[in-house]
Amino acid sequence: QVQLVESGGGLVLPGESLRLSCAASGRILAIGAMGWYRQAPGKQRELVATITGGGSANYTDSVKGRFTISRDNAKNTVYLQMNSLKPEDTAVYYCNADRVFTLAKTYLGVWGQGTLVTVSS
Repeated sequence: QVQLVESGGGLVLPGESLRLSCAASGRILAIGAMGWYRQAPGKQRELVATITGGGSANYTDSVKGRFTISRDNAKNTVYLQMNSLKPEDTAVYYCNADRVFTLAKTYLGVWGQGTLVTVSS
């Protein structure tokens, strides 16, 4: 059994920062690409940022220059540093791993439960 657990969400003022964490648990050998997605009320889930196992990152245009994705492979954890937050960043943020390798099997498309980020004055 593999799980992704997000943490770090909360309520902040516009212009402030938050750091999200997503830790994978289980008998994990390795994890492929990881990413952060978000879903605002009444909208579809959208990609925010992804990072490969080797550390290559990509971002959606609306967060470039403000958000930074990183990962610690030894801890099976991915982070999202969010600076200069805007009200339009308000959403539930979900962590994803495209592949999680264990001795027993390879898990595809693993999602966390989500963490709420609210940016409001």
